[in-house]
Amino acid sequence: MHISSGLQAAWLLSLALAYSDPQVLAAPKVGASLPLVTLSGEAGGRVDGQSWSSQMLKDKVWVVFYVAPSHRDDNQDLKDALNAEGFPGEKYGSVAVINMASSWLPNSIIASALKSNQEKYPKVIYVKDLDRLLVKEWHLADDAFVMLVIDQKGQVISAKEGDLSKDDIAGTIALIKKTMATP
Repeated sequence: MHISSGLQAAWLLSLALAYSDPQVLAAPKVGASLPLVTLSGEAGGRVDGQSWSSQMLKDKVWVVFYVAPSHRDDNQDLKDALNAEGFPGEKYGSVAVINMASSWLPNSIIASALKSNQEKYPKVIYVKDLDRLLVKEWHLADDAFVMLVIDQKGQVISAKEGDLSKDDIAGTIALIKKTMATP
């Protein structure tokens, strides 16, 4: 099969443009701090109506899940493993940020489910991102399941997207334990 030079050039240009998109190249970097983001009002916020700021992601180890509603059931083994560890609240916290804009479901239905989850899992902070702000500011994948582990200084120490393997889960648990043991 022969591809004309015009088609070949167009294909190469589209490929170059796709990989020059800052969101493709600028995923959260391990060792870096995330840009400060506040979700409140029309941009979202905590399920209880309060604003949420990423400034809270320090002074303990944090696991942040950024989840599209269509991926809410992904990585159940990871969630179960983290829950089973029973990490102490003074050293560990978790935040589930829901990418509300990535779903066709009405926000009221998703918000109702989140309130139910908040009651069922009171140690997890549930947050709504109504405008994909974390996709834009932190360059997270849209319509996906993303997990970030943040250390006590507010730096990313792990960033994973999609389904985690058993080895990924064991490695995440070990990383959290090791980081909690470090002042």
